[in-house]
Amino acid sequence: MNTLDAIKTHQLIAIIRGANEEDILPIGQALQDGGVKLVEVTLNTANALAGIRRLKEAFGDEMKIGAGTVLDPESAKAAIDAGADFILAPSVKLETIQLTKRYGKVSIPGAFTPTEIVTAFENGADLIKVFPASVGAQYFKDLKGPLPHIPLVPTGGVNETNIQAFKQAGATAFGIGSSLVDTKQEVTEDYLEALTKKAAHFVKLIQ
Repeated sequence: MNTLDAIKTHQLIAIIRGANEEDILPIGQALQDGGVKLVEVTLNTANALAGIRRLKEAFGDEMKIGAGTVLDPESAKAAIDAGADFILAPSVKLETIQLTKRYGKVSIPGAFTPTEIVTAFENGADLIKVFPASVGAQYFKDLKGPLPHIPLVPTGGVNETNIQAFKQAGATAFGIGSSLVDTKQEVTEDYLEALTKKAAHFVKLIQ
């Protein structure tokens, strides 16, 4: 399955932000054990590129690996070279979209207003990360009125209490950060076991 189809099928993108490099692979394994097939490592995580490379080597095509918080085309190229299948950004930078598409990867820039969303989509973005999603699901429902053809990915504020509302509002996929992967906690066996259970719960909520 290609990356875009995998994102549309599996929908749940687990975001690893701020983890120690040695914890990234165990976290990825715990997420996969819970049924998560899409993982994003943010580039403001220490040794993020090494973490992306480790995940890609460990899981191959079983899991699609993304790079997040990609602020410029140079960072996108470095992430792609490390094995990233998709590139996420917090903003719309056309050069980053163009480079990502040039190398055949999925582009998911971050936008908020209808103008930003349409601009990103018209310039080649595959999906649009609407950030922050803490404004609530009603905003997504409102956006879907005039923009039903643009696939939206709420990120920032999505949790187990509101994810179903976002799905009903028409979201294509979901970026889930600290409400799933809390990297402020120590990564122990108990933590990883709890993470697998939490991941499975999130997966069940959107089925």
